[in-house]
Amino acid sequence: MPQYDYDLFVIGAGSGGTRASRVAAAHGARVAVAEEYRVGGTCVIRGCVPKKLLVYGAHFAEDLKDAKRFGWQVPDQCDFDWKTLRDNVLEEVDRINGAYTQTLETHGVEIIHQRATVSGPHSVRLADGTEKTAERILIAVGAHPAVPACPGAEHGITSNEAFHLDAIPKRILIAGAGYIANEFAGIFHQFGAHVIIMNRTQDILRGYDLSIRDRLLQISMMKGLEFKFDAKFERLDKGEDGCLTVHMSNHEPVTVDMVMFATGRVPNTEGLGLEEAGVALEKGAVVVDEQNRSSVDSIFAIGDVTNRIQLTPVAIREGQAFADTFFGNKPTTVDYANIPSAVFSHPPMAGVGMTESEAKQKLGSVAVYSSDFRPMKNVLAGRNERALYKMVCDGVSGKIVGLHMIGPDVPEILQAAAIAVKAGLTKAQFDDTVALHPTMAEELVLMK
Repeated sequence: MPQYDYDLFVIGAGSGGTRASRVAAAHGARVAVAEEYRVGGTCVIRGCVPKKLLVYGAHFAEDLKDAKRFGWQVPDQCDFDWKTLRDNVLEEVDRINGAYTQTLETHGVEIIHQRATVSGPHSVRLADGTEKTAERILIAVGAHPAVPACPGAEHGITSNEAFHLDAIPKRILIAGAGYIANEFAGIFHQFGAHVIIMNRTQDILRGYDLSIRDRLLQISMMKGLEFKFDAKFERLDKGEDGCLTVHMSNHEPVTVDMVMFATGRVPNTEGLGLEEAGVALEKGAVVVDEQNRSSVDSIFAIGDVTNRIQLTPVAIREGQAFADTFFGNKPTTVDYANIPSAVFSHPPMAGVGMTESEAKQKLGSVAVYSSDFRPMKNVLAGRNERALYKMVCDGVSGKIVGLHMIGPDVPEILQAAAIAVKAGLTKAQFDDTVALHPTMAEELVLMK
């Protein structure tokens, strides 16, 4: 008789947990995964996927205006129905949720639609009181939006609720200046809202190259987005008309129809029984080694709950590595160097590797190349918005150590270019590649 009910018990069926469960089962393991909400996790249900679909919808606002310059007889005023887009996006979420569920079931993974908590090194307790045992337990519960502790905070929303709104607000204040804040700022602005971005510092999108984020700030302000820097919440007052008055430091109060908090994400470890089981946490995140093992030998963690790099592809890679290592006889560790990332703002940003300032600190000798241009489509459309590509190289070897971009379609362009950065190619090798003309991507091999 097996010593445990399962070889692997996974708590959380998001992108990382689903990948680990599926691959471990394919290797022959007896796997169960507990999910208290819906299979697919933040990315599929209330994150990257529905957000990107809203971004697509928002782009039509500018595309319809530009179309006139390309000869299309578009009315001056085009009606937009938010509920149509919202419902179609949620329908697609349902479809992907079903696909994720079917994938797990096809691979023989048992899905338990309950909350599970850790009750020991080899045991979990389900919401109905049932106890299950497993040789290994994997924590893949992700994170949730942080909400600031200020009077009236309960009147605001987070990105979770943004996908279910009954209507687009006329005025919205978004707290935070990271990727979620800037992405939703672009979405709401294109749908006709007046957007105010409030941030406790003077920096937006820390971690991205300064030149690129400065360009986004310039373009955003040119489009009419309003910024309140060095601002901290004091309180939110809700009026009889439902409007919210936001009191903040260093600025006059502002009255809006909605406040959205995009002030970071917090690992979902509270009440999970981890500390009682002896699992070490740091600022609420599970501390793990390069094999994703916690301070308890039989308990592992991947994805946002570890607060290493909060990106869906990273969680997936970690889940794959965990399953291959412990169930596939294929020891694998994740290389966290040169991970590409993107901000689906308006226009989008993308980057991989070191920023210029990071390279100067670490390498000393640095060569920087750039291309600052108006995309061809913007020229004919009469749009003054400029793209900026920036390449950071080791000043001695010429090796490309960073690539940073803002402009139309740059996330699509960077995915291929990131391979070259990961492979350690040089500026000379980019220069040796013939340009593909006319494209925006050709600027990568023409930078001066």
